[in-house]
Amino acid sequence: MEQIQRRDVRAGAKIIRLHFHDCFVNGCDGSILLDNATGIVSEKDANPNVGAGGFDIVDEIKTALENECPGVVSCADILALASEIGVVLAGGPSWQVPLGRRDSLTANKSGANSDIPSPTETLAVMIPQFTRKGMDLTDLVALSGAHTFGRARCRTFNQRLFNFSGSGRPDPTIDPNYLKTLQRLCPQGGNGGTFANLDKSTPDEFDNYYFTNLKNHQGLLQTDQELFSTSGSSTIATVTNYANNQHKFFDDFVSSMIKLGNISPLTGTNGEIRKDCKRIN
Repeated sequence: MEQIQRRDVRAGAKIIRLHFHDCFVNGCDGSILLDNATGIVSEKDANPNVGAGGFDIVDEIKTALENECPGVVSCADILALASEIGVVLAGGPSWQVPLGRRDSLTANKSGANSDIPSPTETLAVMIPQFTRKGMDLTDLVALSGAHTFGRARCRTFNQRLFNFSGSGRPDPTIDPNYLKTLQRLCPQGGNGGTFANLDKSTPDEFDNYYFTNLKNHQGLLQTDQELFSTSGSSTIATVTNYANNQHKFFDDFVSSMIKLGNISPLTGTNGEIRKDCKRIN
């Protein structure tokens, strides 16, 4: 993973996104990695996963592991382990990753479309998406802190820049100077494929500047800024706490990542250890 991250500074962010999207659909079972096949409708084609990267990274890691210890490490465990390593390599905290997950024999595209938060959700929509998975508001804010590194395409946030919620005006929660920067990067009518840093301050480091950005109304995605700009929400105090105390953010992030990785895993004789993460054995 270290060699991969040297080649691709976005590697860690790509993998942690895959891990999160995997665990929110049928639990942490590697189902997001499956290609279309007979009887399998791939989650890769679900709206929240369009443009997701990192599948090639998983394949590279899996190939290396199969060459050394075939049939031992599941694809679901690879996502969990590589997420932790990617965070550490970017300067974030380390944790002991619980292992023993097995891989699913099927995918759930409809579940991916319904259960994974889109970047344009309100907090009121996101909260039940998390609570249905056994996650609370602290988990929601802490895990959102993974947006302290990585990129997002203009199409995931340009609805905030010119015609927010059909108002004909930009999202009023965006800092005016930051808005101008984003409008130049993502002009109205552009192709939407340009990348922007999720964390404008330290885009490739895992730290707490993401939360400082939210306090300054410089969150990139609507789902980011909602954590601080939703009036009366308890998430405001959590964002403020993390912005002021990186150690607290790291501690809570570790707890939430372990909790995320424990969502309905397949264990024992359920599922299988795939030889190739893209297809069942």
